[in-house]
Amino acid sequence: QVQLVESGGGLVQPGGSLRLSCAASGIILSMHDMGWYRQGPGKQRELVASIVKSGLTNYADFVKGRFTISRDNAKKTVYLQMNSLKPEDTAVYYCNAARYGFNTWGQGTQVTVSS
Repeated sequence: QVQLVESGGGLVQPGGSLRLSCAASGIILSMHDMGWYRQGPGKQRELVASIVKSGLTNYADFVKGRFTISRDNAKKTVYLQMNSLKPEDTAVYYCNAARYGFNTWGQGTQVTVSS
């Protein structure tokens, strides 16, 4: 059974940093395209960053230059390094694994940016 478990969320002040992790089990991570999404209060879920099997990355405009997605296939883990955090980054962050149109989601981790 495929399972994704996010961790690393929490409360951080504006300008601070957090590193999210997504630990995968039940899959061969290297065979999946991976992504981080977020859903803020009263908002729809949106793509934050993705990293495909080849390692090519893609970022939403609102995080470019601040967030970095990476993957360690051997550890079956995907990371999201978040720097220069803003209050508008407050959201539940979800990990996604995609292969042949089939998507698996984690349960999410809360990130709150506030002074």
